[in-house]
Amino acid sequence: MLRERAKELRKAGNLCEVLLWKQLHMKKFKQYDFDRQKIIGDYIVDFYCINCGVIIEIDGSSHDDKIEYDGERNHYLEGLGLIVIHIPAKHILNNLSGVMVMLNNHPALRAPLHGGE
Repeated sequence: MLRERAKELRKAGNLCEVLLWKQLHMKKFKQYDFDRQKIIGDYIVDFYCINCGVIIEIDGSSHDDKIEYDGERNHYLEGLGLIVIHIPAKHILNNLSGVMVMLNNHPALRAPLHGGE
């Protein structure tokens, strides 16, 4: 069921996800390998970088009423040793270059765990 849902999400892709994906896919960002709508445990994450163990989540209106769910989800993912970076959707729409600078300078995205640069 999660596989089908992840596939649907990849096909549907909201504007913010598509804009960020264009910056991340095909190793365009630091030669890191990102997956989109990746299943981890019982969750589907927006973007996952295996090189650094980083998850990037775009927080749009769908997250407004899910504070408790998102907290549990973060706790689970961080319990696996992953780092979750949340980016408000409005930042991607209004300042994508600033978001990319922030990601470029983020300590979790500096040195790959395995492979990479």
